[in-house]
Amino acid sequence: MKNTVATFKEAKEKGIKLTMLTAYDYSFAKLVDEAGIDGILVGDSLGMVALGYENTLSVTIDDMIHHIKAVRRGAENALIVGDMPFLSYHISVEDSIKNAGRLVQEGGCHAVKLEGGIEVLDKVKAIIKAQIPVMGHIGLTPQSVNMLGGFKVQGKSKEQIKKLIDDAKYLEEAGVFSIVLEAVPDEVAKIITESISIPTIGIGAGKYCDGQILVINDMLGLFSDFTPKFVKRYRNLGEEIKSGILEYIEDVRGGKFPEDVHSFKLNKEISDEIKKLY
Repeated sequence: MKNTVATFKEAKEKGIKLTMLTAYDYSFAKLVDEAGIDGILVGDSLGMVALGYENTLSVTIDDMIHHIKAVRRGAENALIVGDMPFLSYHISVEDSIKNAGRLVQEGGCHAVKLEGGIEVLDKVKAIIKAQIPVMGHIGLTPQSVNMLGGFKVQGKSKEQIKKLIDDAKYLEEAGVFSIVLEAVPDEVAKIITESISIPTIGIGAGKYCDGQILVINDMLGLFSDFTPKFVKRYRNLGEEIKSGILEYIEDVRGGKFPEDVHSFKLNKEISDEIKKLY
């Protein structure tokens, strides 16, 4: 079944939990899509897990388009959401529309995601008016890491809680089709989820959200620089991959690879002639 912004809204109405993962290339997108995921986020988290940056701030719009195109080729049924990277929607409304349009037109994603609440409402409304679906993102917003003083849980004080709830309602009124809630207490996520009619997608926001998302490299053990508290590691593929590489190195150095079954052979007539010449 092809997932769309409409099917996301229907899932909330029917009480069906939505599932999302990140993907950054063709192979992973194909696997994730074939497994039946509802949505794929081509996140600017690729800056850390794919490009090796310290945070997401160095990711460009061209980086995002490059990876979205690869994911789009691999996924047939998942709703593909492209992250708008740092400074792609912070300067002007016009820039925001242009950059969102590039992610859709050149990259091929079905929707874009912006971080922030009331402070980005004018950009959100303009992008939606341009017929591009928008996913909101509040709570811990990684592009604001320097302002927040690090990757910290948000929504612990009364003031922060009120702002999160207000931001969610403002974003809903602006027309976003769903909102990511990142690193907020589960009680706060519950209030927000019950206060709006659009789906909430949690990442470190507890069980009351309408859906969940994780960075695929985290949940499969492929990124070891750090592991957020909210990640459940379903596999440890990083160790499996290293083990396979070590075995490969040993086989090559020990003459065990390649074997005859991995090699190409001349037919006997040509082989005999070559042997006579050399």
